[in-house]
Amino acid sequence: MGTSGVVMFTTHFFSPLSQSQLRTSSRVPPRIRCSASSTSELTPADKLPVSTSVTGGAYDFAKATTSLTNELISSPKRVTLLRHGLSTWNSESRIQGSSDLSILTEVGEEQAERCKKALENIYFDQCFASPISRAKQTAEIIWKGRETPLVYLDSLKEISLYHLEGMKNVDARKIYPKEYTIWREDPASFHMNGRYPVRDLWIAARDCWKEMLLSPGESFLVVTHKSILRALTCTALGLGPERFRSIDINNGGICVFNFNVRGEAMLEALNMTSHMYSDHVYPG
Repeated sequence: MGTSGVVMFTTHFFSPLSQSQLRTSSRVPPRIRCSASSTSELTPADKLPVSTSVTGGAYDFAKATTSLTNELISSPKRVTLLRHGLSTWNSESRIQGSSDLSILTEVGEEQAERCKKALENIYFDQCFASPISRAKQTAEIIWKGRETPLVYLDSLKEISLYHLEGMKNVDARKIYPKEYTIWREDPASFHMNGRYPVRDLWIAARDCWKEMLLSPGESFLVVTHKSILRALTCTALGLGPERFRSIDINNGGICVFNFNVRGEAMLEALNMTSHMYSDHVYPG
């Protein structure tokens, strides 16, 4: 442990008990007192009142999780993330990236309808969506009948993969073996057209979180793509771009985050898909 703080654990032992005291106290475990001393004190801005926390014990530990806003937000928020339905390029095993040429298949439209039904009991203040067709179509199906208009964010667009976009995975592996292998096995080091697409995606995800969390409302729906969803999930959990492939999200899969007023995240659900195979409806 560094010099910034010392944690001491003290166990208190008691004198022998009578038989009646022993029977009474046998159900009570020994008390362990944890006390901490530190060379630095928390500033008022670092302290979060118990009543406003939704992330377990995060409110009484300095920097326990990562703030995505670096400033207080108006209220705790709940954000439901959803991946678009099956697209034409998904079904053809093509690399989609930021291309807008891939659209929902009939199956994808049915998946979007299933998502709509599954979420019908949940109130959302706003729906943020990627403006790319396959996500836009999904959001339009799910949001149909709701009062507030959809909000399209460029920061929710999918990762840009330049000349790999539109290629079948099997062809990209043959034609660009080095680039494809790095993309699949070490995405954080994947370099193309003078850029690092996955690292750029992490920047976009952080910007997107801040924009959404500082928006009015307490419950948001977000409809977007797998790679940016991976980045949103990882940045909320404080994970770097080297963890890009540690999370997978299916078409129509749902993730849920709760945020306290410091903009710190707690993952409630990851890649929920029960609604894709049944008539399951999530409670409001």
